[in-house]
Amino acid sequence: MVDKSAKIDESLRARALEIVKALKELYPDTACALRYSGEGWRLMVMARLSAQCTDARVNTVCKELFARYPAPEALADADSGEVEGIVRPCGLHRTKTADIIAEMKLLTDKYGGEVPKTMEELLEFPGVGRKIANLLLGDLYDIPGIVADTHCIRVSGRLGLTDGGKDPLKVERRLAAIIPPEEQTDFCHRLIDHGRRVCAARSPDCGGCELSGMCPKNGVEPKA
Repeated sequence: MVDKSAKIDESLRARALEIVKALKELYPDTACALRYSGEGWRLMVMARLSAQCTDARVNTVCKELFARYPAPEALADADSGEVEGIVRPCGLHRTKTADIIAEMKLLTDKYGGEVPKTMEELLEFPGVGRKIANLLLGDLYDIPGIVADTHCIRVSGRLGLTDGGKDPLKVERRLAAIIPPEEQTDFCHRLIDHGRRVCAARSPDCGGCELSGMCPKNGVEPKA
């Protein structure tokens, strides 16, 4: 979603392109951290489970989940108590279980097990907001979109690409206006890579950051 009403300084667009290039050099082989084996329904489930949970834990939990329920039809008909027991380590296990079972029911009943290709359709699914929808569209179908998760919001704000606010929709719109569409999916994955490796929430390694020459923390003034 591009915020066409926002006035973007061309120098900010140019610096955004510099950051895109630098991140591509740092993380050339970036990919979604959720190991979904190329199956869209699995990515939908894993994305829901990842809320307030690490991707590493979701990957571990889903090995058992997908072994027990190897198809969306199986998970749609699953006993909620059994699923809750498996996904408990991800937190919020009752809410997440209810959502993923409902998701799979809708997916199988309405879409034949195939994840739909539009934002409007994806937002029909329980537990799917714009962040997850953009992840699904980008990773499954190469449809441009900004996945405004916590890493994306934090790192883009520190780099001065946004105003530092935490509203996901505003961050999505701002970044969509300055990041080329063909770069958006991998750009977000690379922000996650950088946020985990260097630009951590509580203790960023500014001294060891390869982007320090582009960062407002090091005297580089962002343009509004």
